[in-house]
Amino acid sequence: MSDTPPDHLSIDPDSKFFNEELLSRGIGIRFNGVEKTNVEEYSVTEGWIRVTVSKTVDRRGKPIGIKLKGKVEPYFKDKAEG
Repeated sequence: MSDTPPDHLSIDPDSKFFNEELLSRGIGIRFNGVEKTNVEEYSVTEGWIRVTVSKTVDRRGKPIGIKLKGKVEPYFKDKAEG
């Protein structure tokens, strides 16, 4: 398994960017130098993250979120701890 997180990853099982194996390993995100814990999806090359805004859900039952643009730095938490 690679020590580099993927360029694009999502926690939504319906997304084509969902990868349960990588998510179970633990991925951390630094966005503009600040640790974010509420990231739903990210793209490094496009420079954005999608974060949950509140506990409110849309008509399909998915959390409402917004897309923020900036510098995205994903890392594996198990690598950072060890």
